[in-house]
Amino acid sequence: MKRATGQSMNRALPSAIAAAVVAIGLIVAASMSARAGTALEDTAGTGELVVGTKDAPPFAIKGEQGDWRGISIDLWRRIADKLKLQYRFVEAESVTALLDGVRAGTFDVAVAAITVTPAREQQVDFSTPYFHTGTGIAVQSDRIASWMPVIRSITSYSFMQALGALLALALLTGVLMWLFERRTNEGFGGGVVRGLSSGVFWSANAMTQRVDASIIPVTLPGRIVAVIWMVLSVIAVAAFTAAITSTLTTKRLHGMVNSLGDLSSVRVGIIQGTATEDALSRMRFKYRTVPSANDGFEALRKGTIDAFAYDRPILAWMIRQGGLSADLSEVTFEPQDYAIALRNDSGLRKQINIALLEAEQSEWWKDIQFRYLGQN
Repeated sequence: MKRATGQSMNRALPSAIAAAVVAIGLIVAASMSARAGTALEDTAGTGELVVGTKDAPPFAIKGEQGDWRGISIDLWRRIADKLKLQYRFVEAESVTALLDGVRAGTFDVAVAAITVTPAREQQVDFSTPYFHTGTGIAVQSDRIASWMPVIRSITSYSFMQALGALLALALLTGVLMWLFERRTNEGFGGGVVRGLSSGVFWSANAMTQRVDASIIPVTLPGRIVAVIWMVLSVIAVAAFTAAITSTLTTKRLHGMVNSLGDLSSVRVGIIQGTATEDALSRMRFKYRTVPSANDGFEALRKGTIDAFAYDRPILAWMIRQGGLSADLSEVTFEPQDYAIALRNDSGLRKQINIALLEAEQSEWWKDIQFRYLGQN
């Protein structure tokens, strides 16, 4: 009898434990659901969210009457309607001010052209990225009328390096000619200074395809060096001329920035406190800071900077809509992801992410991008 009772208890014990685990799981799930529901009820029923934003066309555009529109603004409105959230927009001066406001609790949400970076992720929370872009570079559009890019190219380190290499070859050839010809050729005699100068002068003449009949190599080694130098000098001068012509033509026709490396030889302007500043600092490029995008284009127009680096879609929008005398370079660097900034203790992140993903997968999202950017 006791054995049967023990067996019954052994069989009942695992069932009881399983039931207890299930009960605890249901309680935890109900608690989390209640918290999420409470977060939505607090914002939708008894209060309103303070949504920070800043003027960053075409993502956040402030109208003359103080109303807001744009890609990010319209996306937020769709999310808020989906979640039945009450909110009001409050303007900030910069992205740094937006993030500081979210971290301090002044803003519940920040919506604009906000790039996600590791440093910013440590300060605030972010939604799922909704726009992928990169940093673009605006340059002067009246570059054809300016010779400054050409002058800077001629005085650049790379130009001087190529010129120095060509002169070094000519000098080496002149020294060899003097060593071989000094004892048998009067044209290379008369002391070290006179002989070396005659050798260098002869190599320069040969390089430029000029022949001086008064100085002609007579020894076999000298003539071998002469033949080799004449052939090499033709190739070297042709390559040097082609490279310089190509560089100057490119600078004149396409501006000073044709690759990321060109930023090291031009005066670059960026907006202080942006992700672009972090990127250029990390890549050790020198730059100048301006307060806003408008100030950046003004500095570009006045010629105090040669290139203005900022988020590519914003640059394209300002050039196209504002009729600015600037062009957008083909160079794009530092991939960027725009997202919605949230407080670290926000209970809305999951709901916002779900609504955001639903919006991105809809035809509405394609229409919004086409409306503001002219692309799907």
